[in-house]
Amino acid sequence: MAAEARETENLIGSDKVEGTAVYGADRQKIGSVERVMIGKVSGKVSYAVLGFGGFLGIGDDLYPLPWQSLRYDTQLEGYLTNLTEDQLRGAPKYREEGAWNWNDPKVSRSVNDYYGVPFV
Repeated sequence: MAAEARETENLIGSDKVEGTAVYGADRQKIGSVERVMIGKVSGKVSYAVLGFGGFLGIGDDLYPLPWQSLRYDTQLEGYLTNLTEDQLRGAPKYREEGAWNWNDPKVSRSVNDYYGVPFV
């Protein structure tokens, strides 16, 4: 992959993931990826932060989703999750950047527990 390439058949640049639509269990758009959280040491993506609930991207709440709960759907050209909007409304969330403590393992564990994804 050339240095300037942002996407190949098997890889995608983080800047292309941000803004990608996320679709719920009914295949309707529920939000978009605001950012991905990557383990500094492991290099693995741990969470996608989903923007949801605002109007035209304004006032969105931010929902950390375990990366394992998403899969890319080539037909939708976005990420698919088995969540419904109702399930998402009850999920752990935050509105402002400083309001979420990524360093607290209890916080991360609560997210993974909510979505039924093992905490590693």
